[in-house]
Amino acid sequence: MAFIYDEPSYTFSEYLLLPGLTTKDCTPDSVSLRTPIVKFKAGEESPLYINAPMVSAIMQAVSDDHMAIELAKCGGLSFIFVSQPIDKQAEMVSRVKKYKSGFVVSDSNLTPEHTLQDVIDLKNKNGYSTVAITEDGTATGKLLGIVTSRDYRISRMSMDLKVKEFMTPFSSLIYAEEGISLKEANDVIWDHKLNCLPIIDNKGNLKYFVFRKDYSSHKENPLELLDSEKRYMCGAGINSRDYKERVPELVKAGVDVLCIDSSEGYSEWQADTLDFIKKEYNGKVKVGAGNVVDAESFNYLADAGADFIKIGIGGGSICITREQKGIGRGQATAVIEVAKARDEYFKKTGVYIPLCSDGGIVHDYHVTLALAMGADFVMLGRYFARFDESPTRKLNINGNYVKEYWGEGSNRARNWQRYDMGGTGGMKFEEGVDSYVPYAGSLRDNLDITLGKVKSTMCNCGVKNIADFHKNAKLTRVSSTSIVEGGAHDVILKEKNYSAKF
Repeated sequence: MAFIYDEPSYTFSEYLLLPGLTTKDCTPDSVSLRTPIVKFKAGEESPLYINAPMVSAIMQAVSDDHMAIELAKCGGLSFIFVSQPIDKQAEMVSRVKKYKSGFVVSDSNLTPEHTLQDVIDLKNKNGYSTVAITEDGTATGKLLGIVTSRDYRISRMSMDLKVKEFMTPFSSLIYAEEGISLKEANDVIWDHKLNCLPIIDNKGNLKYFVFRKDYSSHKENPLELLDSEKRYMCGAGINSRDYKERVPELVKAGVDVLCIDSSEGYSEWQADTLDFIKKEYNGKVKVGAGNVVDAESFNYLADAGADFIKIGIGGGSICITREQKGIGRGQATAVIEVAKARDEYFKKTGVYIPLCSDGGIVHDYHVTLALAMGADFVMLGRYFARFDESPTRKLNINGNYVKEYWGEGSNRARNWQRYDMGGTGGMKFEEGVDSYVPYAGSLRDNLDITLGKVKSTMCNCGVKNIADFHKNAKLTRVSSTSIVEGGAHDVILKEKNYSAKF
């Protein structure tokens, strides 16, 4: 006879938090949401942290390089979608890593013999107005000058004009030598009112640029998520089919962390994928696995070497896996059981494996509940798909602005690898839908509100960090009647006056 759980599984909406003692020093400004995303040993630090416990889902409609950049500015992390050619995904990762850095390797380079037309073509291709002019046209050649938009006027100059005729020559440049600190470089920029500062080695070869705009960006984004080289951090999804070809290209592009993208992760294919990456890169490349919904599957992936484990089957707003296959579990119950297994694993091995709750988030407070139940961070699709920064189209339907949003298991995405069961490939049936979500404006504005709610609730519970939240949170299940009681009731609501931007 099949094993049957005594209790039903529950969703986040069926739980509430109970208050703890709020001390005078426990204010939202004092709450830290910094959280580990890959495993570490007791008494040690995790190799990777995020500053906001929210990551964007591995989906075509959610996580491209633009979303990755904007979310990293806010302290979160994107996992760029895997259902695309390897070179395209690696290119997206590369654009994130090159977008922002204290010391930027030049991505636009020409020789003095190139023409104004070449400058314009390069600007249109890369979007950068600063072009390094080097002896051999490479990013590390001998620096002979630079070209910016101030050096030419298209309406008054021939497109055949050689770069050497209008570039700012090296003799007129203010530059610095390799070894200068970022603070010192920024001081030079401000003292001389520069937009950029070239950094050269002792042979005159270009090494980096430091840009004024990057200094301003850092001041505006105190939680921005940067790697050791001051570049934005970026994750990427992989599958258990082409990982031997895909992973090396993503690593070469500079990816910070990987995640196996699968609707159900309790499989030997995931173990094989983890084994390959651990052996090939000797643990230097971090990779998460999943998804799981119980202790048994958590322990399997933990023993297989997963650096973090993702929880959730069928809880996403566009996911119809439960409807199609009858497999899954209420997200709250899944998080609670897996978190308990994680804590037991930590006691037994001394290795802490962070958990990511993926799916089932309908309201902002569900993020807080997931963290209270033991998740270290949450992955969201619908939430991020609503914003300007997502890669989908904004449409006006019946007077309301919406954005397109489709699942990786839909016919539109055709990401059959995510649902691969070891067959010959291809989709037999859909496990996701094609839909719309209400347009919500900018990521930053909405994320600030969500994180503000999380911090405020944590203060109500008397905690100032996520680790203490795991230990001290008190939760209660609620009845269907108390769910009704929790909202506005027995009153006549006034109509909302929506902003003109909608």
